Amino acid sequence: MDRPPPLAVTIGEPAGIGPDVILAALAKHGTQNLPPFFVIGDENIMQERAETLGIDWWPNLWRQGTPLPRKDRGYTLSLLDHAMQAIPGRPCTKDAGGIVEAIETAVEFTLDGKASGIVTCPINKQALYTAGFAHPGHTEFLAELSNRRTDRKDRPVMMLAGPQLRTIPVTIHIPLKEVPAQLTSELIVETGRIAARDLKERFAIRNPRIAVAGLNPHAGEGGALGKEDVAVVAPAVRALQAEGIDARGPLPADTMFHERARATYDVALCMYHDQALIPAKTLAFDEAVNVTLGLPFIRTSPDHGTAFDIAGTGMANPASFVAALKMAWQMACAKGSPAP
Repeated sequence: MDRPPPLAVTIGEPAGIGPDVILAALAKHGTQNLPPFFVIGDENIMQERAETLGIDWWPNLWRQGTPLPRKDRGYTLSLLDHAMQAIPGRPCTKDAGGIVEAIETAVEFTLDGKASGIVTCPINKQALYTAGFAHPGHTEFLAELSNRRTDRKDRPVMMLAGPQLRTIPVTIHIPLKEVPAQLTSELIVETGRIAARDLKERFAIRNPRIAVAGLNPHAGEGGALGKEDVAVVAPAVRALQAEGIDARGPLPADTMFHERARATYDVALCMYHDQALIPAKTLAFDEAVNVTLGLPFIRTSPDHGTAFDIAGTGMANPASFVAALKMAWQMACAKGSPAP
């Protein structure tokens, strides 16, 4: 199989640690020990941050209209329309145009086959909102760009993936008190269906095993501790099974994540945000990767924020960024490969 094209890495919020982790990863691992990638950002920001951190940066500047490099690493695409000007720890609303342009360009390149996937460094949504950004978050913007280009109606699904555990929250950024009302059998089935498909196609798992967590303590104990597991979760599991998906549950969440239990499934479908993220981050805080399923392209992201307080100090740990790079590359290489 031909080698996939390089990954597109978006710089994210330039005042945050996006530039730091990119530079630290290159300094620590070297270009030959990382997947091939190029940075969509601003070469001046990268150069200034490299000088601040005392890192040798070899900005092989690549401008649009010239041949896209396939083998070399460490390339930076110059954003000619929106130069960035933020300094570490101090976001600037004037950079919103460049941040958005980087994301749009990454999606364009990936859908056009010029990049094999996208690795996004974190953005600061508040700064973007101030500049008129109209999307709830990064992932929703990616989905809209995809739908706009492909006339599809994809629903993105967030998966936290580490060396020992993959988890998916069915409901995400909503208050806990709203979860029972938002949780439906249809939503669980749709999420499980997307998870099974993408684990098969992008992770080369022939028959993905899905463990479905209960919503209530002890998975509701047959309705004694809440009716949702009987009325909502169990029917969803049966529906997934009827489609030929290896799903089981609802399972008590307090016994799902120990070592022996994890060996019995490939992904845990969880009912709310913290039920999924607490075990994932406990097991692999520095190595957990945010993977977006359900889109027609590969997207991963380090599982941390902009960390303005340490931007430009040299304290940013590149481990999650490196893990996101490697996972995106593994997914790109697995796509179209025979499942084991």
